[in-house]
Amino acid sequence: MTTATLDVTFLALSDPTRRAMVTRLASGPASVNELAEPFDMSLQAVSKHLKVLERAGLVTRERAGQQRPARLSAPALQEASHWLVDFRSFFIDSYERLDDLLEQHHPERQ
Repeated sequence: MTTATLDVTFLALSDPTRRAMVTRLASGPASVNELAEPFDMSLQAVSKHLKVLERAGLVTRERAGQQRPARLSAPALQEASHWLVDFRSFFIDSYERLDDLLEQHHPERQ
């Protein structure tokens, strides 16, 4: 995944409304009306959020009759997840160092 792709993905996910939409879409496709239900915003605003998610490759939309349901696109999320997993060892090492430090200062805690 390129830096530009990661930038667009994380920018799209930086908004809480878009993250909520991604969470909703994880349970299956949804129309703009269905995605708008929990929010106090216009359908036009919901559509703008969807366009940001589409540009990031997180969501796809297809024609189904007169509707265009949105679907979550796994590859973009998977690539972002892979990037984050690379930092797992950093976090594990950091917590282990913290545990060691706490043990040195408070040996009675164990």
